[in-house]
Amino acid sequence: MKRALIILALLVGGCLAAFGQEFERKTFTAEDGTELNYRLLRPSETAKAKKFPLIIFLHGLGERGTDNQKQLTWGGQMFLNPATQERYPAYVLFPQCPETAFWAYKNIPASFTNLKAEEVMPAPFKAVKEMIDTYLKYPDVDRSRVYIIGLSMGGMATYDMVARFPEIFAAAIPICGAVDPARLEDIEGVSFRIFHGDADTVVPVECSRKAYKALREAGADVEYIEFPGCTHGSWNPAFNRDDFMEWLFKQKKSRKYLK
Repeated sequence: MKRALIILALLVGGCLAAFGQEFERKTFTAEDGTELNYRLLRPSETAKAKKFPLIIFLHGLGERGTDNQKQLTWGGQMFLNPATQERYPAYVLFPQCPETAFWAYKNIPASFTNLKAEEVMPAPFKAVKEMIDTYLKYPDVDRSRVYIIGLSMGGMATYDMVARFPEIFAAAIPICGAVDPARLEDIEGVSFRIFHGDADTVVPVECSRKAYKALREAGADVEYIEFPGCTHGSWNPAFNRDDFMEWLFKQKKSRKYLK
């Protein structure tokens, strides 16, 4: 019996090891005392690279809370895929927005088609920026390969963060997000891949169409992919694209834009 238990333990341990790294539960404390729950995925222990990309994933409205778990609902699993971890090792951050906050805005905007930037970043979102700065100091983080992904509320926050700090990011993937197009006129050195469903009844598809047009007119490197018949959950077909990770990880910021 004892021998059987030992064998079982070894088998379970081997299976867990085969699945690679897991998300760690963490809490970040900002300079103003704001506490932000987040999950951290480290590069695979078998990764041989000396420097790794840093990925920030910003969830949507439904994943707000204090459990430090719901923010992994959409997108978390694709980073846990063993094949992904082996081929694309990275630091991946999944912060969780408090229940009463709305990432880049003080409150839920009355209109997603008429967004105006907050003069001061809301405390939880400012904490996200400070957390990013902390990880950028890691010696094994590749500052030329910092990526930000966001869906819905997080898509809006993706635009906002890049508009405020374009020097940080090599690539941005806003999914069914929205932004004041005027804020995209001076963004340089950031590659965008925008996703939206044309039947979205929550965040109008026109928001992404206008953002794409503004980025094109500004000369940005941008691709827009619209899913016919897709409602608000356009992150599902986006994440299931065969080239989602491939596109993301090949983006690299030119040295002339790094500060």
